Amino acid sequence: MLARRTVQWLSQYLHRAGTTSTLQPRRHVQSLPLEQPNFRQSSSVFDSVIRESKDQTVVRSSELPPVDILKHPDYFGVKKLFTVKEMFQCGVHLGHMGGTLNERMQQFIFGKRFNQLIFDLDITAEYLRDALNVLSHISYRGGIVLFVCRDRQNCHIVEQTAIDCGEYAHTRYWTGGTLTDATNIFGGATRLPDVLVFLSTMNSILEQHIAIESAAIVNIPTVGIVDTNCNPNLITYPVPGNDDSPSAIEFYCHVFKTAIQNAKQRRLDDDRMKS
Repeated sequence: MLARRTVQWLSQYLHRAGTTSTLQPRRHVQSLPLEQPNFRQSSSVFDSVIRESKDQTVVRSSELPPVDILKHPDYFGVKKLFTVKEMFQCGVHLGHMGGTLNERMQQFIFGKRFNQLIFDLDITAEYLRDALNVLSHISYRGGIVLFVCRDRQNCHIVEQTAIDCGEYAHTRYWTGGTLTDATNIFGGATRLPDVLVFLSTMNSILEQHIAIESAAIVNIPTVGIVDTNCNPNLITYPVPGNDDSPSAIEFYCHVFKTAIQNAKQRRLDDDRMKS
């Protein structure tokens, strides 16, 4: 009907204008009545589709196997905690003078500048991420982390870091047998720490911290910042870098604390999801 009316109106208009019109409606075109959409029916169909998709999603998610945390390349996201540029700005690359170099640390040295040894920060970043991953896994399972440091100017930073992440610190003189003879020293069965974190592996320039050897005897893993004058062989997870400057120690403490806190929060989230 609409097409015929349009053609008739055009014919009358052209006739008034003095022209002839030969417009005729096409015979094969049929004007069909417009059907009003059934919104109730379409909405019900849409709801059924959504309901089916949700059901399929639930079934598929339930069929997924659980994530193997130990095989995950970076379950706790430790690679995002720092950058090489941040390490450089904090002076992690600065070592001791060339005359104090331990030959076992030669593999981590990038070069010298004015006879001061320079660490290769790409290597340091790789070792630091491995250490943070281990700390995260231990903290995720409720392990005890013990921070150890004998450097007086950095003791307060280390102690505050342990308090912030709910762990422990030892920044005083280390009594011999604390780990190897803990039952007699403490007068009963004592739970030893699950990992020791050394912000400095030396008691002095030439003397190594005695807790490193004790931890190796009782098979407790260790994470340690090893400077150019240190021996990394007894450290389970050595991190080559500056162990003297307060800026570098603050950087280490920050990333250690963040990794431990993130792992503990991740454990709470995973337990909440399971329940």
